[in-house]
Amino acid sequence: MQTNIRKICLFSLAIFFLMPAVLVLSGTIISRYELEQCLAPLTAGAGEFIAWKFFPRYPTFEHYGRILFYTPQFFVVFWNSMKIVVLVLAGQLLLAVPAAWAFAVYRFRFRNVLFTLYVVLMLMPFQVTMLSNYLVLDGLHLINTHGAIIFPAIFSTFPVFLIYRGFCALPESIIDAARVDGAGEWTIFWRIGLPLASNGILSAMVLGFLEYWNLMEQPLAFLEDKSLWPLSLYLPEISLDQAGYSFVASVITLIPPVFVFLIGQEYLERGIVASALKE
Repeated sequence: MQTNIRKICLFSLAIFFLMPAVLVLSGTIISRYELEQCLAPLTAGAGEFIAWKFFPRYPTFEHYGRILFYTPQFFVVFWNSMKIVVLVLAGQLLLAVPAAWAFAVYRFRFRNVLFTLYVVLMLMPFQVTMLSNYLVLDGLHLINTHGAIIFPAIFSTFPVFLIYRGFCALPESIIDAARVDGAGEWTIFWRIGLPLASNGILSAMVLGFLEYWNLMEQPLAFLEDKSLWPLSLYLPEISLDQAGYSFVASVITLIPPVFVFLIGQEYLERGIVASALKE
């Protein structure tokens, strides 16, 4: 009995949290005329409630056709987002993984102090470091380029911390045994460290994709040219009289994060669990 009640409660909560997504999906196939009727109280400011239709009387795909075939600027900002995310994640793989391995495996001077500094930097919000970032990027002549978004993100401390926790879960006896057998440090890192800590690395990549796909503050602060904006800044530019167009853009924006999350969900769960098992 309790199990059935629990399932009903979880199912009800799932429906509740899925309602915004269902609303957006239904808005993509509602005609412009019906949308004007549904959103009339909102546009008129009369204080009345919106009468929404989850399934329209006359479904249409005109909004999809408009954004996919007649809006080239949408694809510009879409590929801007893809470029930023892919380059950031590639850079983090090249820098964060070796850094995390060094913190987890090697004992060097000021190791704890340096790692504590990493944690402090990870906890600092963007508003605190925005001015210093701007001054550095301006000195490097990177303002109003994608490099202003990519390079600070590559040196983010969060993936180092998350991957470090995964490397810490590796038994030291395995590493010592490999050294006794004559394996070099690069061989140990490549053949033992990376495969055994792959869950932590992949979970950091999944979280990184979800974070950098939705960036808003950094592009607003460092990008003046709107043609360089990512997709996360394009949606607020859509006016209310283009509601159907906005719904379709929102759905297309959601597809890559949902796809990445579904593929990496298992690795994300394993990585988070493994990072919490051992200091």
